[in-house]
Amino acid sequence: MSDIDELQRRITSAMDRIASSVSDAGAAEARVAAELASALEDEKRANAQLTERLQTLKDRCDGLVRDAKAADEAEARISALDLELQRLRMASDQLRQSNAALRAANEEGVGEPHLINDALMAELEVLRADRSADAAEASSIISALMALLDAPETSSEEQSDA
Repeated sequence: MSDIDELQRRITSAMDRIASSVSDAGAAEARVAAELASALEDEKRANAQLTERLQTLKDRCDGLVRDAKAADEAEARISALDLELQRLRMASDQLRQSNAALRAANEEGVGEPHLINDALMAELEVLRADRSADAAEASSIISALMALLDAPETSSEEQSDA
């Protein structure tokens, strides 16, 4: 019987060691789980910050693209206005030449119908060119004003983001 008691004591001792190891493993597992949860929360925060930075950069990029498009549109309007002004200058020069020829013909006492017709056509072309130049200039002014009206919305959005 003493062997049985000794064996029982040894078995009990082994079971206690096993139970102790299991409880230590459970505590270690809980510690690891807590550390992993903490690391996961840190990564979620970092991801949220990166997402916010990415959105800020995207908004800036969109603003730069809008500004570039506006600059391209303004350049196109200026080019159109310049073309209309060149057309107006050419028509004005043609009108001056026709009027000079008409004056010269009148001074000589020779009434040339084709000179009168040329002068009237030149004057008509000047009026058309003048009208086109005015329309191009008005379009340029309207576009600039529209850009100014859109600007406060953009700047107030930027201020609220800051």
